[in-house]
Amino acid sequence: MRIIRDSAMNESSHVAVLEVRYPDSAEWDNAAFEQLRDRELDALRKKGENYDRETWFRQDPYFRYFRKFKKTYPVMMQVESFLLKGRPFPEGRYINAVAFLTEMKTGILMGTHDAERVEGDIVFYTETEKLPFPSIHGSEGHSYPGDTTGRDDKGVIISMIAGADSRTCLQKDSRHVLYLVFGTPLTSAEVLEECVDQVETYAKTLAPNAETRRYFV
Repeated sequence: MRIIRDSAMNESSHVAVLEVRYPDSAEWDNAAFEQLRDRELDALRKKGENYDRETWFRQDPYFRYFRKFKKTYPVMMQVESFLLKGRPFPEGRYINAVAFLTEMKTGILMGTHDAERVEGDIVFYTETEKLPFPSIHGSEGHSYPGDTTGRDDKGVIISMIAGADSRTCLQKDSRHVLYLVFGTPLTSAEVLEECVDQVETYAKTLAPNAETRRYFV
């Protein structure tokens, strides 16, 4: 499997990928990950004591990107759900939690996929059509013209706006994981690299013996 940038992709848009091969769950250090998770969430609560959407997200490039498509930025909703509504951080499925915690800490949009369920190469491109694909949310989703989108040999697997598909999304037994870090046209390569660093820190805390590899497209 290769991760490729299509020549027609918007030149100012980028995607960073951290590929992680996790060992069997018997080798995970769940306690260490839980301790780090709890420290990070406590820090987020403290930072958000005087939360104000206007100053926290209104000028955020991801918020503005989603607004162009008349959509609400999902990471903002996650943060507000946690800070304002007291919703708990999702328990279990720590491989998913690595991405969720990174989004909460950085405010950067991510996607997660099981590499073993991908057919052929992954190609990132700027969409020109409204193409249907089976959404992770259980209904039929579609891509958006002008949006950064990823496809494999069988079709669309991820859209920044619409999210991931149901075919390649993470399962309970997933161990070969692709963490996608999306950039808007206003997001620098340095910001994406820092986000990948954060994902790797969480993944390596959970599974010190995990093998990792980075891509930037």
